[in-house]
Amino acid sequence: MKSLLIALLFGWSLSAATVDGIQINSASTGKGPKTVILVHGWTCDETTWSEQVPVLSKKYRVLTLDLPGHGKTGAPADGKLSMDLFARAVEAVRAESKADRVVLVGHSMGTPVVVQYARLYPQHVAALVFVDGVVTIGNGRGPAPDPSQMSGAEGKKNREAMIRGMFSASTTPANQTKILDMMLAAPESTAVGAMNATFDPAIWKGDVFTMPILGIYADKSGLNSPAYMKDHFPKLEYHEVAGSGHFVMLDKPEEFNTLLLTFLSSQKY
Repeated sequence: MKSLLIALLFGWSLSAATVDGIQINSASTGKGPKTVILVHGWTCDETTWSEQVPVLSKKYRVLTLDLPGHGKTGAPADGKLSMDLFARAVEAVRAESKADRVVLVGHSMGTPVVVQYARLYPQHVAALVFVDGVVTIGNGRGPAPDPSQMSGAEGKKNREAMIRGMFSASTTPANQTKILDMMLAAPESTAVGAMNATFDPAIWKGDVFTMPILGIYADKSGLNSPAYMKDHFPKLEYHEVAGSGHFVMLDKPEEFNTLLLTFLSSQKY
């Protein structure tokens, strides 16, 4: 009922897309001739994009979804989360929309999701947008997070500490509460499984992507890797948003939306 009320409020239409028998919670808003898919990050959900959907939908059709195990989308029967599963969930939403080629925007873990999508379904990708996203592992910025620390007696405490480390001076108290409530609501199994999926060595292939890519990163982000990006994403346009933290789109929505809209307007698809 809550999803229906939100959909009515924003003019969204709800989706019946499924992947492996799992119904995907997703929504479409706007009726523009071009389609943008917004993909959230680790232990997040589609409400991550609350400051983008109303703005983007004035010119574009905007698709949002909860990835398997996240938000209102169920988990697979075997409990295993993977980048392939996430990418196939995105494809199910795209296919239902009947959009041919799309721009995919991925925040944090959503960046390797959209990269995996581009590997599996290159014919449907017009461009990618990385939002303070993971592009490689072992970039000298310190060890990857340990999934085992996200479970057990100290799991929630460790998750909260990790999440608070994503905030900046620009993250308002209201947004801190929003982000904490959203991310800590995810099941422990999702926190562990999605982190394992993100750092699965099998998905870090070192391949080159030649489509246009926009990178919108946090101020002095610890997730970028300039040398890797230059070699593997030759058409990358990179920006850091001053004063922003990991949730760039919530910390600095006006700057973020301007960068994204400018990029989208330059894409012919």
